[in-house]
Amino acid sequence: MNKLTHLDASGAARMVDVSDKETTERQAAAEAVIVLSQEAYDAAISGSGPKGDVLAAARIAGIMAAKKTSDLIPLCHPLAITKAGVDFEPLPERHALRILATVKTLGQTGVEMEALTAASIAALTIYDMVKAVDRSAVIENVRLVSKSGGKSGAYFASTHKATPPKIGTRKSETLMNEVAAPRNRDANGQRDAFRAFMTVQRLRATEWAKQADVPAAQIYAYLTGKARALAPETVRKLARAAHVREEDMFR
Repeated sequence: MNKLTHLDASGAARMVDVSDKETTERQAAAEAVIVLSQEAYDAAISGSGPKGDVLAAARIAGIMAAKKTSDLIPLCHPLAITKAGVDFEPLPERHALRILATVKTLGQTGVEMEALTAASIAALTIYDMVKAVDRSAVIENVRLVSKSGGKSGAYFASTHKATPPKIGTRKSETLMNEVAAPRNRDANGQRDAFRAFMTVQRLRATEWAKQADVPAAQIYAYLTGKARALAPETVRKLARAAHVREEDMFR
């Protein structure tokens, strides 16, 4: 087991000395999912919540939280963040929203905690905005999706856990000519790698689809689990538009 870097030789808490580390470009993405009632979900999506535009407020709150992480997490370093963003993906089958926070810096330590804090605070803000109509909303699956930069290199989360199938619903059928998941990864793991690839490459589904000349609905259907896989021709076009190999999108 690796030594915990936030503890000194006597077991006391400490802030890690990063002065000898190389300054590199570092980026991290984290997610959270909030499951809502139908009424609260509709209010959030439409921007007509009891307190106003739910997602606009949550986006600003998440960005502000990323900037304030060192004030909230005791042993985090204050960082000069060069980019912070919060995006939302509707999961209509669950009346849920997936929150994806991305943070970037040029520095000597990573921004994983900043991304996780941004996703968490954005989720809490959504709860606050809709609690008048849904106090039973559940925040789940807060986790790091990916990180890059630094000595430890890149990290991509494994099996996606945000959208388990509903009990009693029929599983999506495998369509003819779909891309099969690699043998060493299940379909959800492949989908999660695709999500992480989009995050690291800063690809937005609508713009990417337009560049690749494919329907954006195919990307959204795959991301939300409505489609088990992407068609081979779609994969080829998307890879060509992103200037990568096809397999790079699913690693």
